[in-house]
Amino acid sequence: MTLDVGPALLFCPADRPDRYQKAAERADAVILDLEDAVAPADKVDARRALLEHPLDAATTIVRVNALGTHDHELDLAALEQTAYRTIMLPKAVDATGLEGYAVIALCETAAGVLASEALAVQPHVVALMWGAEDLVASLGGSSSRHDDARYRDVAVHARARILLAAGAHGKAAIDAVHLDIADLERLAAEARDAAAQGFAATACIHPSQVETVRAAYRPSEAEVTEARRVVAAAAGAAGVFVVDGRMVDEPVVRHAQRVLQRAGVVT
Repeated sequence: MTLDVGPALLFCPADRPDRYQKAAERADAVILDLEDAVAPADKVDARRALLEHPLDAATTIVRVNALGTHDHELDLAALEQTAYRTIMLPKAVDATGLEGYAVIALCETAAGVLASEALAVQPHVVALMWGAEDLVASLGGSSSRHDDARYRDVAVHARARILLAAGAHGKAAIDAVHLDIADLERLAAEARDAAAQGFAATACIHPSQVETVRAAYRPSEAEVTEARRVVAAAAGAAGVFVVDGRMVDEPVVRHAQRVLQRAGVVT
């Protein structure tokens, strides 16, 4: 199983069916949230809405409640009545028992970050995502960012660890949400950084963030032109070679191929 969606994933509260279609139309995939976005008193209505307002299962992810909770079992019972088979598991430390689903493991606690490699090994886990705010809360902290909005060291470490665990086992990595909705400039910078490092997607909490994320993951014309030159030169070269004064070897060729893939160019 793989996660085959575009780079902009948009959360939508599951108890707001009036937003379902708009979210699905706006983003590459919608995450219908039965967990944090829904008050305890509204979870029954959220599960009912999930059943009564179906979306395309291929581009819909359902964030269920955490394993070990009563709501988790009720969520799964509701999902069995739908076509949805991709779920996001919050506060993940293990995904055993969910083999019938394609699982996105949300590693958002200290225990979850440390368990990321064990999660990535499980065949039905298709992606790992990290979350800064729950992580810092699990450590007894109060802020994931410095005053200038840069991530604190523990968040940077967690982000890298999730990416490494996912990549080591051929799974997709999803970057955390950006809570400052108005700060599209920093969102763009962080999404560009995510794409350059190998993240497959960034999660969004507001529709206004979607196009910023898409644009950040889309290579520039200059990047595509350079990548084309590298790939074309590689076709007739053996071993290390030079393109525009730059040494190129096999890893650099793969970098270029990935740029073309992100741009939608067939090589």
